[in-house]
Amino acid sequence: MGGSTKEDHHQEEEEEEEVEDIESRMSPSSNKGGSLEAKPSFTDIYKLPNREHKEYPLKQTLMLAFQSIGVVYGDLGTSPLYVFPSMTLANPTDIDILGFLSLIFWTFTSLGLIKYVCIVLHADDQGEGGTFALYSLLCQHVNFRNRIAIQNTRLPSDKNLKFYSSRADLQTKAKQFLEDSSKAQSVLIFVVLLGTCMVIGDGALTPAISVLSAVQGIQSRSSKITQNDVVMLSAAILVILFIFQRFGTSKVSKSFSPIMIMWFVSNACIGIYNIATYYPSIFKVISPHYIYYFFAKNGKIGWELLGAVVLCITGTEAMFADLGHFNKKAIQLAFSCVVYPACLLTYAGQGAFLIKNPEKMSTAYYSAIPSPIFWPMFVIATLAAIVASQALISASFSIIRQSMALGCFPRVNMIHTSTKHEGQVYSPEVNYFLMVACILIVVFFKGGVEIGNAYGVAVIWVMLITTCLMTVVMLVIWNTNIALILLFFLFFLLIEGPIMTALLTKLPQGGWVPFVISMFLLIVMLSWTYGRSKKSEYEAARKMKTAELTQLVSNQMITRVPGICFFCTDLVNGIPPIIRHYVQTVSSLRDIMVIVTIRTLPIKSVLPEERFLVGKLGPKGVYRCLVQYGYMDVPDMQGEEYIASVVDKLKEETEEESEIRALESAASKGVVFVLGRTILKSNEKNGCLAHVVIDYFYRFLQKNFRSAVSTLNVPPGKLLQVGMLYEI
Repeated sequence: MGGSTKEDHHQEEEEEEEVEDIESRMSPSSNKGGSLEAKPSFTDIYKLPNREHKEYPLKQTLMLAFQSIGVVYGDLGTSPLYVFPSMTLANPTDIDILGFLSLIFWTFTSLGLIKYVCIVLHADDQGEGGTFALYSLLCQHVNFRNRIAIQNTRLPSDKNLKFYSSRADLQTKAKQFLEDSSKAQSVLIFVVLLGTCMVIGDGALTPAISVLSAVQGIQSRSSKITQNDVVMLSAAILVILFIFQRFGTSKVSKSFSPIMIMWFVSNACIGIYNIATYYPSIFKVISPHYIYYFFAKNGKIGWELLGAVVLCITGTEAMFADLGHFNKKAIQLAFSCVVYPACLLTYAGQGAFLIKNPEKMSTAYYSAIPSPIFWPMFVIATLAAIVASQALISASFSIIRQSMALGCFPRVNMIHTSTKHEGQVYSPEVNYFLMVACILIVVFFKGGVEIGNAYGVAVIWVMLITTCLMTVVMLVIWNTNIALILLFFLFFLLIEGPIMTALLTKLPQGGWVPFVISMFLLIVMLSWTYGRSKKSEYEAARKMKTAELTQLVSNQMITRVPGICFFCTDLVNGIPPIIRHYVQTVSSLRDIMVIVTIRTLPIKSVLPEERFLVGKLGPKGVYRCLVQYGYMDVPDMQGEEYIASVVDKLKEETEEESEIRALESAASKGVVFVLGRTILKSNEKNGCLAHVVIDYFYRFLQKNFRSAVSTLNVPPGKLLQVGMLYEI
């Protein structure tokens, strides 16, 4: 046992050295002919797109801030449409309205401004935000031994991307606890996936409540318009909205941002007018003692109304989730200078109007609009509601993209819509899933209070999860003082906890919707994550060693055929067992075999001379090739230029004339591309649950979603697909 373990460990070190040797040989054209030490390593090139350290010019930051108003803040900005109307309180008095408005002010300030703008936005992962970004950040700093949700696509040099610092004893113990406890890691993974699914569910709930709330305003001007008419009009608007997504974030924001600027400016002006006309001293609600009076008067009913208060911060999570579409300073600037003051003025104006007209609570937004400008504001409100839907839709695209990168979601078509910003993406499959879910919600609930309840539940659960993950990040990564960590956690828990408990009473009245959506997405994510982890374990335990590959290739029973075989695999480190299966099954092998792995880097494009990292494996005529593409590069493996480029790189790896001649001869004899496809089957020893997940859920996802090599442009006439059954 001991000898075998040492041999395996030595073999693993050899394989890592092979990869590092490949990295060290990559040389950009600017350094051709220079010394090896002068050439940038793979790690240097990988770190180029690190937006965390990229300084944007002021002009570009201002432009991104302008665009973010249309993409990020539509949902948050249109909350005044439905916050006060959700205050279902019979015969509200001045104390009720002032207390409710004070709750809105402090909730909006503490969660929107302090928590997200000032703290959470700083916890990005290479410029990406959202729940998965927090988890990915933790995985870069904590050696998780049970990282079933993280796909192992890192190279040995990627360790340089980690952040290391001296830690206090408490931080060290917390880090050690996470590394040693598989249960803690499993809980963390589940929490992350739940939060992710809740945010994606927001992508269906946000358009539903925003568009319905805006369109319902027309009923106040005509009794002939029924609720069914409102539902049908809302559904038509939503279909157009989702179809429009394919044009991309930047094009969408160019038309959406001016609309939201008009929305914020007009609402702020109306708010100032209402304050001056009805109740100039409305800003006294900044004093929190009005909150005390509110709860003292209303008791349990006041606690239940916290479910309405939370609607004022719907869309706040989009600031973090959409971070990859823009940058930190742009989002902070847009919120602080435009969104925050405009929203507070709007709420204050509505509160001032309701002090004098409390009977108009159910139609607070439209009733507070002066009659001469009602119809222009109705048009702007409808357009703004359409824009509001954009925030969580864009966030959903970003989250799915992160999930795919971490191996937690099946592959879907992900289209990059901008050549300047890597985070701006669009997925047709995700887009139409959200569209169907959104329209079903609108038609089923017909604009009732159930949608607001469902929306509130989703929002507060995501915020609670973000608070918990941020606490772990502050403890393990940021090395924050323990007093500040406790202050952060307890302060926001005291705000979000009571809201969450109030919304639990709304589960029968629509609050169950986000849990149903999340359960569906969780089944997909957990099934894919479990199946992929089992596949990785199988390959890690059975991957070929260099000595075995040498023996297999040297076998006299194996027929050598002239030409080159490109064997495409998604395994970055090691030789996949499917190569053993292929050689033993067909009993023949081309003179030259190149094991190819495709890797997409978070940069716009990779120069042709930097695209291939190649190295020789043990057997003669067998090579390893890592092909790198940027997110805007289109993989093309069918041209003669591609084959010539690989052959030229391979020739650089050898000084023997015989090998060079063999490569040139093989290239002229023909090329075949072999794609490995594995099929998982549950072992009889597994339990019923594992059997269902592997044989039904995972296999269904594997068959019906995009394969790992589906993006490769391989000539059909030169393609051979080899399948292998993995009995897990």
